[in-house]
Amino acid sequence: YRINCLFLHWIFGLIMEKVTHIASYLLDCYLKQFGEKMDEIKLQKLLYFTQREAIIRTGKPMFDAEFRAWKYGPVVIEVHERYKNDDLHELLSEESLLEWKECLDYVLSEFAPKKSMSLVTLSHGERSWLRARNGYAKYDRSDVPMKLSDIYEDAEYRRMRRASLPIRKAMREFCQSHKEPQSTL
Repeated sequence: YRINCLFLHWIFGLIMEKVTHIASYLLDCYLKQFGEKMDEIKLQKLLYFTQREAIIRTGKPMFDAEFRAWKYGPVVIEVHERYKNDDLHELLSEESLLEWKECLDYVLSEFAPKKSMSLVTLSHGERSWLRARNGYAKYDRSDVPMKLSDIYEDAEYRRMRRASLPIRKAMREFCQSHKEPQSTL
């Protein structure tokens, strides 16, 4: 796994964010916005959606942590351990916040208001999770790593869906405006 991370650093020519800094930022923002501590299931799903969103927006991952395909969706083990010990209080640097704020704000606005189990359901639809869980029943325990290349595929799928939204909306509006009048008989 360490070779993978070093390879990513070499490929992208960058130092990625620490996942614990991102998790701490998400927890802090959630507490400020909703007035309560975010549960771990939601945090883990927000981390996954943050990684996917970073890839959609920049073509590169935000952090180098490995997700595991646990029964309730993607999990970063280091974050799991630190959350259990209430040890996620690190700050993002100003530079990192400038670079990633738009992406993080999008994930928080889009996914944080949803119920944790709704996020589990969404994550269960991701190809990266499904591929890693191949051969396991939906709620069987597993510790299988999710491939970054599969997360890239999830990101590309979402990017393409978003790009087609204006076209689908225009087609729907066109069809509605050209419906034949209904008979009142």
